[in-house]
Amino acid sequence: MSNATATGTKKAMKMFIDGESVDSASGDRTEVRNPATGEVVATVPKANAADARRAIDAAEAALEQWSETTAEERSRILNKAHDITHDAIDELAMSLCQEQGKPVSEAKTEIEHYLHGLAFYAALVSKVRSDYVPLPSFPNKGAYGLVLKRPIGVCVGISPWNFPITLTGTKIGPALAGGNTMVIKPASSTPVTAIRVVELLNQAGLPKGVLSIVTGPGSTAGEELISNPKVRRVAFTGASDTGKHIMEVAGRDFKRVSLELGGSDPMIVCDDADLARAATMASVGRFYNCGQACLAIKRLYVFESVADKFIELLVAKAKKLKVGEGTTKDTRLGPLHTEAQRKEVQEQVEDAVSRGGKILVGGKQVPGFKTNNFYEATLLENVPHDARIVQEECFGPALPIFRVKDIDHAIELANSSIYGLGSSIWTRDLVKANRAAMRIQAGVTWINSLHYGYDELPFGGVKQSGIGREHGPEALEAYFEPKSVVFAGVV
Repeated sequence: MSNATATGTKKAMKMFIDGESVDSASGDRTEVRNPATGEVVATVPKANAADARRAIDAAEAALEQWSETTAEERSRILNKAHDITHDAIDELAMSLCQEQGKPVSEAKTEIEHYLHGLAFYAALVSKVRSDYVPLPSFPNKGAYGLVLKRPIGVCVGISPWNFPITLTGTKIGPALAGGNTMVIKPASSTPVTAIRVVELLNQAGLPKGVLSIVTGPGSTAGEELISNPKVRRVAFTGASDTGKHIMEVAGRDFKRVSLELGGSDPMIVCDDADLARAATMASVGRFYNCGQACLAIKRLYVFESVADKFIELLVAKAKKLKVGEGTTKDTRLGPLHTEAQRKEVQEQVEDAVSRGGKILVGGKQVPGFKTNNFYEATLLENVPHDARIVQEECFGPALPIFRVKDIDHAIELANSSIYGLGSSIWTRDLVKANRAAMRIQAGVTWINSLHYGYDELPFGGVKQSGIGREHGPEALEAYFEPKSVVFAGVV
């Protein structure tokens, strides 16, 4: 059962700490608004440092029991959580649509991605092995070593508003599978569905205190979570400036840190590419979730010989994207999450135009809605490479297109960014594909594929796109501390 109580049309949610649904110590609450309508869809506790400490203390108290639970039992609980969450998928998708703004179909896809990750780590945890190491005869003849993988301890996961469930799952899955306890802090504007997800995980049989969720500002609750000495690991997804602050604070106690930060992902379209498919994937890769994705395509480099044809195809697709509320049938472009976000994208587009950029389609706020958060799918050309929309992360539905001479020219421009999260190349030529894979400075390169974070592969960035990896066996390894054990031989 949900901890929400109806108050008119809105829900009064509670946090989940130490196995209980609770309010904040102060009793203060925060409103959660629908980006499409401005309506209050829920209120949540406005947690402070005391609330965060309560969750951390509960996680510490639960650590010994949970860390000694067998891998088989942890796998069973995660699989049960998968099943009961799957049964609630329609409820969760609607909740996510209302608080985040994305179309219901995209919200459902996000929940499905979260579930896939949960199942992945439920299966993987039983495959963890320790290493046997034969040792030199001095000082103990016949001695050997074991390298054990032990849980790190109390962990904190801080997730953003753009994919609040998927990016919560990338932290919960490997942390709990590895025998750690965790406190989640969702973004203040998208806490509702995350609370339900944590409730369902606890309903699956987690011992109390193993997984809690705290809803509150980063300046109070968040600061306590990253600075408390009982916390041994922090996993964060969000803005680069916040990531720098977290790394600085966490470093004072030598906490383990993983940061998945901003991106300005390049896409290269070569002269031998399947242009129709590349244009389709460029449209999806830029405009999915209204362009609010760290791994979205944000810079497009097209070989000169095919640029006219490719741009014609992409413009046609952008014109067909229906703008609307997430609950409206056939909506493909929902609202930006906040008016401030919409204004920033609009300012980046206006800056590009002031520097000589040409708008091919879009470029305007869409009127006629209850909020000012809607913006057209926008494509630009002739944008100088020092424009804001190129040098900054554009977190919205606007994409600059550049004509390039050859693969070396494309790679040179692709690397001229402070970011290095994802990248892609569209070609039938293995030499070009290999050159891009080897030379583009990014954590991932997709070849003839949409930018997508597979649970099976490590995901993360280089340069100012972050440190560490989520997804894959590598993420599970990052929630272990290797411990060496020496067995002295018998002479």
